[in-house]
Amino acid sequence: MRRLLAAAFLAMLVTGTAGAQDTQAVPYGSWKQLMINGPACLTWREAWEGGTRECANADYEAWLADIRHWRQERRIRIGYDPARYADPRLAWTRTSFVQTQMMVEDRYFYDPVAGRYTVDRYLDDLTARFGGIDAVLLWPDYPNMGIDDRNQLDQVADLPGGLPAVKAMVADFHRRGVRVLLPMMMWDQGTRAPDRPWPQAIAEMAREIGIDGINGDTQDGVPLAFSLAADKAGHPLAFQPEGVLADEAVAWDLMSWGQYTFAPVPKVDRYKWLEPRHMVNISDRWARDKTDDLHYAFFNGVGWEAWENVWGIWNGISARDGEAMRRVATLERGLGPLLSGPDWQPFYPTRAAGVYASRWPGADGRVAWTIVNRNDHPLDQTVLAVPADGTALRYFDLYHGVELTPRREGDQLLLSFPLEAQGFGAVLALPGAPDPAIRGLMARMKALTATDLASLPRGWAPLPQRLVDIPATPPVATAPEGMVEIPAGDFTFRVQGLEIEGGTSAGVDVAYPWEGEARRYHEHRLSLPRFFMDRFPVTNAQFKRFLDASGYHPRDDRNFLKDWKGGTYPAGWDDRPVTWVSQEDARAYAAWAGKRLPHEWEWQYAAQGRDGRRYPWGDTWRDDAAPVPERGRAVRPPDAVGAHPAGASPFGVQDLVGNVWQWTDEYQDGHTRAAILRGGSLYQPQGSIWYFPQAYRNDQHGKLLLMAPSRDRSALVGFRCVKDAD
Repeated sequence: MRRLLAAAFLAMLVTGTAGAQDTQAVPYGSWKQLMINGPACLTWREAWEGGTRECANADYEAWLADIRHWRQERRIRIGYDPARYADPRLAWTRTSFVQTQMMVEDRYFYDPVAGRYTVDRYLDDLTARFGGIDAVLLWPDYPNMGIDDRNQLDQVADLPGGLPAVKAMVADFHRRGVRVLLPMMMWDQGTRAPDRPWPQAIAEMAREIGIDGINGDTQDGVPLAFSLAADKAGHPLAFQPEGVLADEAVAWDLMSWGQYTFAPVPKVDRYKWLEPRHMVNISDRWARDKTDDLHYAFFNGVGWEAWENVWGIWNGISARDGEAMRRVATLERGLGPLLSGPDWQPFYPTRAAGVYASRWPGADGRVAWTIVNRNDHPLDQTVLAVPADGTALRYFDLYHGVELTPRREGDQLLLSFPLEAQGFGAVLALPGAPDPAIRGLMARMKALTATDLASLPRGWAPLPQRLVDIPATPPVATAPEGMVEIPAGDFTFRVQGLEIEGGTSAGVDVAYPWEGEARRYHEHRLSLPRFFMDRFPVTNAQFKRFLDASGYHPRDDRNFLKDWKGGTYPAGWDDRPVTWVSQEDARAYAAWAGKRLPHEWEWQYAAQGRDGRRYPWGDTWRDDAAPVPERGRAVRPPDAVGAHPAGASPFGVQDLVGNVWQWTDEYQDGHTRAAILRGGSLYQPQGSIWYFPQAYRNDQHGKLLLMAPSRDRSALVGFRCVKDAD
C-alpha cells in the first residue's frame, strides 16, 4: 500500500510540474489545440456574469510574456530545427495567402468538348471575382475514388492526356505565378497497392509533373519521411496536413489548414506562433459567410482556402466576401515580409471595443498593424495609440490608401481612421517616405475601398442545374429481341443521393426537373408510359458487333475498353457486361441500336415495380441475387449476365444490382457535370468511409463527377438501354 501511495504522489508531482511550466493561454492537457486564447480581460461577460473589466497594459504585457515563454520552452521540448524554412525553394509558402481547392472536374478548368485544360479561364474568373490566388490544390480523387481499384496515383495519371499533359497544365499555372499542390490520402489502403513505398511514390510523381506541394488529406501531420523522400528525389515539397499536428511537425510541415471554432474575440494560431514563417490556410468549406475566416486570417497574418466547388457541390463566395478577400489579400501580399517576421505581437491594445490588432515590426524600422472590426457597426474614431518616443515616423492608413495625422496625448500618438462594419484596417509606420511599392499598394487600396463593403450583396443561392436531354427513340409496338416490356403505370419515385458529405443542405445531389434546387432526398409521384428495357446490361459481344458495324472509335480514347486486347475482349468474356466505356460511348452504342440510355426514374421503375420494394427481388437482401462482393485490393471482372436469375425485378429485368454500375442521366450546372449511376457494383474497397458508396437499394443512387471520357471510364461501370413504345 505504501508503494502505491508513493507512486500516486509522484505521478501527481510530475503532472503538476509539467502543467505549471505550460502557458495559461493554452488550457492544460490540450497539446493539440489549434488556437491560443487571448488575454482573459478581453472575454465579454454579461452583467449577471460579473461584467467585463477594462484591459490594462499590464494585462496585455503579462499575457504576451506568458505565451512568449511558452514558445521558448516548447521549442526546446520539441528540439525545434527551423532549417527547412530557410530553403529558398520553399520560401513561396510564406506568401501563399490565398489557396483554392479545385475539383479537376470543374468546367472552368477543363473543356471536354475541346479536350483541353483551360487554366487561364479558371484563373481569370477567380481574379475577377476575388482578386486571384497564390496556390491551387488540384483535387482528382475523392469522391469518385473507389468506383474501381485505381489508387490515388492512378487518379492523377488518368487525368486527360496523362502525365505529360498534367505536367504542361502545371506549367500553365506556374506561368501565372500560381503554385500547385495535389492531395495524398493515406486512408487509401483498399485500392491497388503501389509498387513502391508511399513517400517514394508520391515524391517521384511530384517531381515528374513539377508540382510544388502536397496536402495531407485527413492527416494530423505529414510524417517527416515524406519530406525526406522529396529531398532525396531532388524536388523538395511543401507539405500541408489538414488537421491538427504535433508541435514537432512544424519543423517540416511548412503549411497547414486551420479548421477553427470561431469566437467573437480572435485567437492566435498555435503553429503560426511557434514559427511565424509557417503558413496556415483557414478552411471553412461549408460556411456561406466568410467573415470569420478572413478576420482570423488577417489578425494572424495567415491565409485561407478559397473553396467553392466542394466535391461537386457549389458553395459560391458572395460579392461582399469576394471583395473583402480581394482587399485582405492585396494587403497581405503587400506586407508579406512583415507578416512572417519573428517579433509579431498579437492583441496590440486598441482604443475601440470589439476591434483587435496585431503588430508586425520589421528589421528596417517599418511597423505594420493588421486590424479587424468584429462589430456589426462601422466605427470612425481613435483606434491605435503608439508611443511618442521622438522617432520621426510617418503613419499611413493602408486600407484606405491615405496618410494619417497623429494627435498627441501625453506620451502617446493617437491614430484615428474609419473601419467598416465587420471590416478590416491596416496601418503602416515608416521612418521616411513610402517607396514605389508602398505607393502602388496605397493607390490600389484607395481605389478598392471607394466602395463600402456593406453596400455589396452577401446572399447565397445554389447554382441552378440542368438535366441533359435524352431524345426519344422511334417507337415500336412490341419488345425487340433481348428487351422486356415495362408497362405503363403510376409509381412513387423516392430516392436519395449517397454523397458522403453535405448533409441535407441545399445544393447537395441533383435537382430533378420538377424540383427548384438540388437536394439529397427526393420524392415525386410519376406516371410513366410503356417502354422497353434491355433484360441485361450490354455485353462485350454486343459492343463488339457495334464496333465492327459502325467503325466507332472515340476521339478521347484513353482507357477505352481497357481490358480488351487487339481489338477484342478476352476469351470467355462474351456474356460479361462491357465496361471501360464512357457515357458518350454508351450513347453512341444506343444510337446505333436505335435505343437510348434510360432516365433514372425509368431504371428505378423497371427495378422496383409499383410496390416500392427495396431491392428488385423484394425487401430483404439475398446473397444469391447478386455477385459475391470483391473486398480485395484489385477488382475482378463482372459476372456473366443472367448468372443470378434470383435478382430479377417484377418485370423480369435482370442484373440490376451488384454487378456493374449503369449509366443513366447527366446533370450540369455552371461548374460541374455529374452522371447518376444506378445499381452498384461487386467491388467494395475496404478500410475507409471515403470510397465511392455503393447504392444497392432501389431508393439510392450514386453521383459520379464527370470530367472527360478518358477519366470517366471505369472497370465496373456499364450500361443498358431502353426503347420507347408507341
